[in-house]
Amino acid sequence: MTSSPSYPYRLRLPGPISIPERIRQATARPIVNHRGPEMRVVLEEIQRLIQPLFGTQAPVLTFGSSGTGVMEASLVNVLAPGEKVLALAHGQFGDRYAQIARALGAEVDVIETEWGWAPDPAVVAAKLETADYRAVITVHNESSTGAVTDLAAIGRLLRDRDTLFLVDSVSGLAGMELRQDEWGLDIVVTGSQKALMCPPGLGFASVSGKARQVIERDDRCPRFYLDMRKALATVDKHETAFTCPVSLLFGVQEALRAIHEEGLPQVFARHKRLSDALRAGCVALGLPAFGDPATASRTVVVASVPEPLTAGPIVKHMYETYNTVIAGARNKLNGRVVRIGTMGQISEADILTDLHYLELSLTALGHKVPAPGCGVAAAIASLR
Repeated sequence: MTSSPSYPYRLRLPGPISIPERIRQATARPIVNHRGPEMRVVLEEIQRLIQPLFGTQAPVLTFGSSGTGVMEASLVNVLAPGEKVLALAHGQFGDRYAQIARALGAEVDVIETEWGWAPDPAVVAAKLETADYRAVITVHNESSTGAVTDLAAIGRLLRDRDTLFLVDSVSGLAGMELRQDEWGLDIVVTGSQKALMCPPGLGFASVSGKARQVIERDDRCPRFYLDMRKALATVDKHETAFTCPVSLLFGVQEALRAIHEEGLPQVFARHKRLSDALRAGCVALGLPAFGDPATASRTVVVASVPEPLTAGPIVKHMYETYNTVIAGARNKLNGRVVRIGTMGQISEADILTDLHYLELSLTALGHKVPAPGCGVAAAIASLR
């Protein structure tokens, strides 16, 4: 598959995403001593600026890893083999969280929710009465399906229990509101390559006091590199337990500055406004929104592909003809949906360009749109 050289490369995945130039430039700065005073200044600023994105005053730990790495870190630090975990799965990454728990020797119960919908807090409440769970695990923003979990409602169920609440917000944090302390979330993990607008390779985990009491115990799973005890011992010194990815942290520092310059409320409102507009445009083109509109994501739009089309040819045509990279699905939704990222430093022009190229691709593949330009028109109406 070769893209067209006539169009600029457009990375429109739900992560990794296109990196703003100021952040790219920051990652190109000269390397400094990873334990020197220059790096401590960087890590102190990152800590101060990232805590509001988590909605916490608790420490945020830094790991050189993917999002999956910090998902594993959240579990390996609180579990002992044989303890029970309740997994709330409503997509590919909820399934992955449960798989990691099983690999660590946990006994995992799963509440399966139809893909495209969010876990029902009432079902969770009933299940909590049946067993003593060490942890409940879920995904905040399920980017495989575009559904957002009601973390506040589930957090209320766990606040007065010993059970910990672990949350994957890899594709949610920095693109939608998160209130860890207020909602009773014990460990929240995220990655650098999505709404934080940086290259892949950094994972972050925020740790509540309740979680910290469990983490500090010596009877948990064997751990070394991902040992949060080591990370917690260095975070107040503005250091990391092991060599940190210096260049990536320069990028995160710059990304956090950009986010706060715009203002968190404004960032969240922009993500909602643009995702709503893209979703409206897709619907107008004959690609209905996948799943429950009441729980629709702000950072990814998941659109159903009408028969007899399948997603693969659309993704291929968008790339080969317009140098625009969107996603299909790598799971049981394969062929049935296309996914477009709406996170990071995107604009109205990005959304309208997506819809213009999508209409042209659909038409080229034999899909009749209701009227020329209808997707762009619907998005403009939504934006207004």
